[in-house]
Amino acid sequence: MRGFSIIPAGINIQFISRRMVFFLFSAAIVIGSIGLFLSKGLNYGIDFRGGILIEVRYAAAPEISNVRGSLGGLGLGDVEIQAFGAPTDLLIRIQKQEGGEEAQQAAVEKVKVALGAGVDYRRTEFVGPKVSQELLWDGIYAVAAAIFAILIYIWFRFEWQFGLAAVIALVHDVFSTIGLFALLGMEFNLSTVAAVLTIAGYSINDTVVVFDRVRENLRKFKSKPLPQLLNESINQTLSRTVMTSVTTLLALLALYFLGGEVIRGFSFAMIWGVVIGTYSSVCLAVPVLLYLDVSRLGGAAGEKEAAADKA
Repeated sequence: MRGFSIIPAGINIQFISRRMVFFLFSAAIVIGSIGLFLSKGLNYGIDFRGGILIEVRYAAAPEISNVRGSLGGLGLGDVEIQAFGAPTDLLIRIQKQEGGEEAQQAAVEKVKVALGAGVDYRRTEFVGPKVSQELLWDGIYAVAAAIFAILIYIWFRFEWQFGLAAVIALVHDVFSTIGLFALLGMEFNLSTVAAVLTIAGYSINDTVVVFDRVRENLRKFKSKPLPQLLNESINQTLSRTVMTSVTTLLALLALYFLGGEVIRGFSFAMIWGVVIGTYSSVCLAVPVLLYLDVSRLGGAAGEKEAAADKA
């Protein structure tokens, strides 16, 4: 009995012959994303802009939607509310108010009046611009470090050509995600940075699966033309790639529509990341290998095998 498969067995889509179309499309996405970032910028969340952080505890677990409704009409700008620790605890973030310390204190008083009596205010903090800038740079460093670590990992596992191709695809995914957030004006916060890091991990997982098949075929078919070999490697792993992406998207769509406002930005970034990561693994990372002089022996292991054959 054969298992269910979205992709028919023996499919042979000509990915490599259409590589220039993919390259132009990806270049347009990256250039457009950079342009949007420079011209329109990102809608930074409270984490990166600074603001007010209030931790409260109720006697019984509150309804977050009711609390959000009470604070939404105060005219304080962006207000984020999420469960924090115990079911009775909430974490409230409010964007930095125009004015000095008096304006921030006035905003806190408005919140206390709106929430009413019977609420225990466990913590009230003001996140200044210096801390926000540090968080922003920490996020940038985290993404850069992840990409560099992936480059080293792929380099040691395969060859440097595979590592470079994987990083090109990852940078494409990161830039396109930033460009999408700039285009739509969605809030960009620490959750989004976490989503970008998760996207990098998901994308490289897909890429490594295809690279494994490429390396296996390089060792097996040393005389087969490289474009044909790369195209066959993509098609041989296409069913697995698509099935993994579809099942992941089903879970992410449930999170996006049912998970609430707090994780909606994270879920949206992940949905886009799965789509663009699958595209870049198949249509960008593998075709780039055609121009990087990949060893027909399939890397260090193949070279040792060839040396043993000669001996």
